[in-house]
Amino acid sequence: MKKIPSFTINHLMLEPGVYVSRRDVTPSGDELTTFDIRMTAPNREPALDPKVLHTIEHLAATWLRNHPVWAGLTIYWGPMGCCTGNYFIVKGHLESKDVAPVMLEMMEFIAGFDGEIPGATARDCGNYTFNDLEGARRAAKRYIDSTLKDITPGHLTYPE
Repeated sequence: MKKIPSFTINHLMLEPGVYVSRRDVTPSGDELTTFDIRMTAPNREPALDPKVLHTIEHLAATWLRNHPVWAGLTIYWGPMGCCTGNYFIVKGHLESKDVAPVMLEMMEFIAGFDGEIPGATARDCGNYTFNDLEGARRAAKRYIDSTLKDITPGHLTYPE
């Protein structure tokens, strides 16, 4: 089988960042951009705990779908199976530099979040006890400090 494009990225060179992973056009002609929101350096830093990623998913998806601009552009937010980041799919032809500021704003929200995790009840979630709010806050803060606060061009374009 042919390798899918995301498996052709050199993960040994990949750093945390905000990357355009792919672009797709729907049958109706809408363009979708998938972003790789990479929070840890693959194979060199510890992966994120799945409970942390689950909590980030609940907080990020809720925040994005309530945002005055991004609610209408957000198609999907969800964790990567390798637990090193998340995928963010948006409507339109956007670049990494277009979403990096909103990722900073959203991660600041997560880093400072204090309260009940949205949708973390037995009625609303298939595994509602599988969360780690404190871990999510720490992971968001680390991503802000190490990558998003002063993001550089090398953290916006996949390595060659």
